[in-house]
Amino acid sequence: MAIATVQVALPEEYLDLDEAETFRRITYAKDRLGERLLILGHHYQRDEIIQFADATGDSYKLARHASETTAAEYIVFCGVHFMAESADILSQPHQAVILPNIAAGCSMADMADIADVEECWEQLTRFGQWLPITYINSAASLKAFVGKNGGAVCTSSNASKALTWGWEQADRLMFFPDEHLGRNTALHLGVTEEQMVVWDPRQALGGNSPEQLKSARLVLWKGYCSVHMRFSVAQIEQARKRYPGVRVIVHPECTREVVDAADQYGSTEQIIKAVEQSEPGSTWAIGTEINLVHRLAAKHTDKTIFCLNPTVCVCSTMYRIHPRYLAWALDNLVAGRVVNRVEVPAETAEWARVALSRMLSL
Repeated sequence: MAIATVQVALPEEYLDLDEAETFRRITYAKDRLGERLLILGHHYQRDEIIQFADATGDSYKLARHASETTAAEYIVFCGVHFMAESADILSQPHQAVILPNIAAGCSMADMADIADVEECWEQLTRFGQWLPITYINSAASLKAFVGKNGGAVCTSSNASKALTWGWEQADRLMFFPDEHLGRNTALHLGVTEEQMVVWDPRQALGGNSPEQLKSARLVLWKGYCSVHMRFSVAQIEQARKRYPGVRVIVHPECTREVVDAADQYGSTEQIIKAVEQSEPGSTWAIGTEINLVHRLAAKHTDKTIFCLNPTVCVCSTMYRIHPRYLAWALDNLVAGRVVNRVEVPAETAEWARVALSRMLSL
């Protein structure tokens, strides 16, 4: 059967689907499509989505899963746009990658666009040789830029390896789009604050002097994650007062001050592993997205687990993957239509694949 590809918003008829009918449609479609379908679910998705995922993980784990799964014709990515782009780049030509809600983006990824990054690069190269490293939370065009210029993609799981590798290739690195992951990783590797500068694309020379750029080992893009900026040292102090002996673990996208005040930091996969391997009866305050924290608390009832921020720390763009969108996308696949397919142009994909392959090899 020929497959037609369209990209549209959720039809009105799906807006009124109740939970039971939505569940029925998704379950029916999964049964009909069988091994032709692979649903990937990011850890920050709500439970109502995770229950249908064939594999769950952080950006790194899901990117690797997409690259290693060749049987499925359809990869439905319950995450955000840059993740679906990475899956398309790493998947096989016969596979179609679908993002149920095309509006599910990433505010951090949007903080660095190709025009600004190329302008930064042109100015930096006046002051010597550099190597670019991009966080996986970036558009495919930026990954391609990195691939063309000898650099690599990194995730929060392997950022230390990526920066170490980068400094083996060049004396100075340009890291984007997350300022805080770059700084926290570099400090862990022994780089000092004085050896780093922050590049603000809205200012001349990124807000730096020529002398600062000449002496810098690392240029950090002025970008951040809106979820992880909601955690503070005051919250950590409050958690320690309320729960003596609490272990505090946060994501490296948090600020330096929060990471320094915590007991541990790590990617979502590393946070999960730390909790799973801890002793029964232990208490954990976690600084990351609330859906993951709630899921850990429900799974490990022999431990006290709570979110460091008492307010709701939801990734609002990730939350746009509502079960109704998933039902709609799968209904269309059953009918022989691919909706909201994410396709990266061939030349962009070629160079982005180079950068992603370097990430996977690390």
